[in-house]
Amino acid sequence: MPPSKPHGPTGDAPLSRTAIIYMALLALQFGLQPSLTKRYTPSTTHRSSIVLMQEATKFLIAGIMLLSTHKFKAATHDWNVRTWLKVAGLPSALYAVQNMAALMAYQQLNPLTFNVLNQTKTLSAAVCCYIIMGRQQSLVQMASLVLLLVSTLVMEGVSMNTLSTLSLDMDGSARHFTHGIVPIAVASFISGLAGALTQYNLQTGNRDSFLFSMELCVGSCFVISASMLVGINDDGSAMREFGFFHNWTLGTLIPILTNAVGGLLVGMVTKYAGSVRKGFALVFGIFLSGMIQTMTSSDGDDVSAAVTFEDVTGGTLAAIALYLHSTYPCAPSIQTTTSKIHLPTDIPSPGMKSKKLKARKED
Repeated sequence: MPPSKPHGPTGDAPLSRTAIIYMALLALQFGLQPSLTKRYTPSTTHRSSIVLMQEATKFLIAGIMLLSTHKFKAATHDWNVRTWLKVAGLPSALYAVQNMAALMAYQQLNPLTFNVLNQTKTLSAAVCCYIIMGRQQSLVQMASLVLLLVSTLVMEGVSMNTLSTLSLDMDGSARHFTHGIVPIAVASFISGLAGALTQYNLQTGNRDSFLFSMELCVGSCFVISASMLVGINDDGSAMREFGFFHNWTLGTLIPILTNAVGGLLVGMVTKYAGSVRKGFALVFGIFLSGMIQTMTSSDGDDVSAAVTFEDVTGGTLAAIALYLHSTYPCAPSIQTTTSKIHLPTDIPSPGMKSKKLKARKED
């Protein structure tokens, strides 16, 4: 029988139906996003304009969702700028840097290479959750995280030919390395750190997920705008020269919309499943990404028109890893406490009792 599933700092709660639904939706969005971004977002567009529009879209959708749930007053009754800076300041800055780095990597790497390298965020999330929240991982959960990483490699194919292809993609030109490999490595680490901070605010602080997403959007827009004004981001001068929507097309709005929805789904998955288990949803997204890449490839491409055995095997391994991580959490530490024994105040002491007996004899 599986062990009991503890709640609290040392263990994660079992996956609820709500968590599973949000994880499935996130996997679908994650599988679609690389192909949509590569197809509809030209590399000559200003990355800051894409991210700013993406954050504005996410803010609008989150606001509509918050109003539709009739929780706006309850979520904002004690809101002020000070609490916003305290709760969303650092995560929003981290997410802004992550979005810029991920978009740069999207435009340089093929979708599967991007997703495989991006999976180090799950290990980063586990480490950061332990540092920030004290969330420990059991030995089985640690093994499941390794199995999760193995599943992504299996989806790429276990042959030396496939591994050498991935190695060639990583060992390309200097620009390919500096604008593809390095940005996705930075984005993966930042994702784990920001995810742990987000999980702390949503679960421990009971912050409404839609309100928190709106706070992150405002913070990210502020960070990006400030970086352009002070000259850290070169997109500021490029926008003044060529315009905000330089080289945009109508199709550019498609990946912006899907990425905005994905950002909201990340918040929901983090709240109901945790930032570590979010990584499992993203691995299933890799499986979908492989299928989408196969179906959308032209006949001249050297890509199979069907889902391969490696894809099915990798997806199965990811499912097993998710089951292990959900079923065998870290057992809570046993704390021994010494309780004080409180005696009733009306019980007489032995000396007092002997005096009363002596007084009765004298009477």
